[in-house]
Amino acid sequence: MNIKTLLLKFLPGILPIFIFIVADELWGTKVGLMVAITFGFIETLALWFKERRFDKFILFDTALLVALGGVSLLLDNEVFFKLKPAILGVLFCILIGVSVFTPKNFILSMSARYLKEVEFTEEQQAQFTRSLKMLFYIVVFHTLLVFYSVWFLPKEAWAFISGVLLYILLGVWVLYEFIHKKQQVKNLSNEEWLPLVDEQGKLIGKATRNQVHQDKNLLHPVVHLHVFNSKGELFLQKRPLNKLIQPGKWDTAVGGHVGLGETIEVSLMREAKEELGIENFKADLTLKYLWNSDIESELVFSFTTKYDGNFNLSTIELDGGRFWKLAEIQQSMGHGIFTPNFEHEFNLLYRRLRKKA
Repeated sequence: MNIKTLLLKFLPGILPIFIFIVADELWGTKVGLMVAITFGFIETLALWFKERRFDKFILFDTALLVALGGVSLLLDNEVFFKLKPAILGVLFCILIGVSVFTPKNFILSMSARYLKEVEFTEEQQAQFTRSLKMLFYIVVFHTLLVFYSVWFLPKEAWAFISGVLLYILLGVWVLYEFIHKKQQVKNLSNEEWLPLVDEQGKLIGKATRNQVHQDKNLLHPVVHLHVFNSKGELFLQKRPLNKLIQPGKWDTAVGGHVGLGETIEVSLMREAKEELGIENFKADLTLKYLWNSDIESELVFSFTTKYDGNFNLSTIELDGGRFWKLAEIQQSMGHGIFTPNFEHEFNLLYRRLRKKA
């Protein structure tokens, strides 16, 4: 949903007042009023011939122009006519306010009718509502200025505030939104993208690393590798203190996110090479389970392998590592030495290994 589409639908309705301001400056109030009303009718007829429909907002705006302009001329008092932009502003504020601050989002429903071929996601609807809220504040500010200018400022100031200023405010806002959106796209292009999956592992979308660490509903796949030596000891890595999650604790030998477009096997080999410096090994998928922490939700693919070769440990990813006897691990459980995920997975793995034995 694009807020600019909405503005393009509603801005024609306030053009007559802008036309009046220009005509009034050139030929006086009476002529200006006739020109503005004529312009409103031309807008209405043009829309009818082009799309075979009447725009209710343009019709209402033109009718209000006729009514207040007529009263102003009959009573020889400009105040009634000058209040027209403020009255429109109040009505617009009510419409936007109800749409933003109550469950009755009339503007969203209206936009959906205008753009019948487009379906809007929840994220797009939320973005549209945020934009509407900003538009609400702009219109409230402009409406208050119009009321103030009617009673306390000269006609020239009222003319600027009622006409040109609104377009300036909307233009500045649209420009800000455009620049902000471009910056967001630029920032996301530098992010690491990860796949999103369902509980069976089927790909359903994508998100950035930061997003999956901020929303527990974004389930994403990870790979773990448990490395045993010929003595039956298990290699563990120590997480660096600068890690966001569980810094300074002992963890599975290899663990990492599956990259977007990667297979589980390719991701496992990549992570093993990056963290331990090992490659060309054979690994067996031993466990597959869901892990929910305070900050994220993971679908874990846990592999095991036997390896007696040399390691080339990453000094960036790891703060060292060593082989542990299984009994030593069991005795150290529950004392804050290991990550909660490792303790959970080790219990599952230990039971699986005992069954095989």
